[in-house]
Amino acid sequence: MTNVTSPLAGRAIGLTAVPDPVFSGAMVGPGTAIDPVRESSEAVSPIDGIVVSLHPHAFVVVDDQGHGVLTHLGIDTVQLNGEGFELLVNKGDTVTRGQSIVRWDPAGVEAAGKSPICPVVALEATPDSLSDVMETGDVKTGDTLFDWQ
Repeated sequence: MTNVTSPLAGRAIGLTAVPDPVFSGAMVGPGTAIDPVRESSEAVSPIDGIVVSLHPHAFVVVDDQGHGVLTHLGIDTVQLNGEGFELLVNKGDTVTRGQSIVRWDPAGVEAAGKSPICPVVALEATPDSLSDVMETGDVKTGDTLFDWQ
């Protein structure tokens, strides 16, 4: 089982509340979403593993069981072309849960006209493979978001 923890502090809102039909419809995969606190912060790895995809606005870490977790920092933030984001690791790096991956500013994303909502998605998973999915309430960085069988 893979325990997936929050890469950010904020409020869990669930995927259905994400203002993007690809995420809200769980087309990328099941999971949840975080409405982050509006201050400059570092998004951290939600699991131990290898960074297999890394962009200023999103990253994927895959654990030793082959579970890939996508953290997407905001909605349509690819359109910011990396502005306001700082990569702290490299693609291919081995990271530990809680290790900083990207420094960013959710308030800056919002000021640029984009949603700072952050989907945290279990890639290539089925909804019934996740348990105890947190969809409401305040979360601190490192709090459990869901377990993946």
